[in-house]
Amino acid sequence: MTADAAIHVRGVEKSYKQVHALRGVDFDVERGSIFALLGSNGAGKTTVINILTTLLRADSGTASVNGFDVAMQGANVRESISLTGQFAAVDEVLSGQENLVLVARLRHLADPGKIADDLLRRFALSDAATRKVSTYSGGMRRRLDIAMSLIGNPPVIFLDEPTTGLDPQARLEVWQAVKELAKQGTTVLLTTQYLDEAEQLADQIAILHEGRIIVNGTLAELKQLLPPVKVEYVEKQPTLEEVFLALVGDASETGEPEASASSAVTSEGRR
Repeated sequence: MTADAAIHVRGVEKSYKQVHALRGVDFDVERGSIFALLGSNGAGKTTVINILTTLLRADSGTASVNGFDVAMQGANVRESISLTGQFAAVDEVLSGQENLVLVARLRHLADPGKIADDLLRRFALSDAATRKVSTYSGGMRRRLDIAMSLIGNPPVIFLDEPTTGLDPQARLEVWQAVKELAKQGTTVLLTTQYLDEAEQLADQIAILHEGRIIVNGTLAELKQLLPPVKVEYVEKQPTLEEVFLALVGDASETGEPEASASSAVTSEGRR
């Protein structure tokens, strides 16, 4: 285990009856970094998250979060983390500010109003603070959900497929929010099926396949696994716009009637 590891996983296995979900998973996540766990559906990503957040007990192996063993020191782990699932866990009847204040009060924190205002400002939601969450866009809801998970300043946050179901603009908003988390020193472990998401966000990328980590490294290191492709010749087909402008544009510039251009094409087609 490295001195900077916020998350340490060694030999973790988990089975559901005859299904081997995890078959000896190993990885470390450095403090203040973004770690992306990639994998298709059923690869075991959510099982890893559930074990690290003490929602599920591993069959074997060891894991620690923020220096605490997930099996033996579950309460300490839960005080150190926050988990955001695949769907935003916000109350649509309340406003954004009321959602944040509610969570701050549940955690018995002083001055919940100030905490809410600071997070609304941090996640660019101040203008919508008093609006009901039911009026928020998908990206706004997701940003509010992440903001709620940061109440109490947990050093480690887990994001389980944070952009599932979001449109491209909302995904960009969430990406920016995640980048800001790392800048503030928060350790982020996110699971995703979107390769571009990992490429944009992650300092370290691990690919989980059939319950095993088959590769783990930086984006540059992963790219070195495949040789570059040399392109010697590329044939570019004309677009419809280019065809249109070639016909109509040329005709208008020479002053010839448009029919002459189309006639030329028709005549060419008869030859």
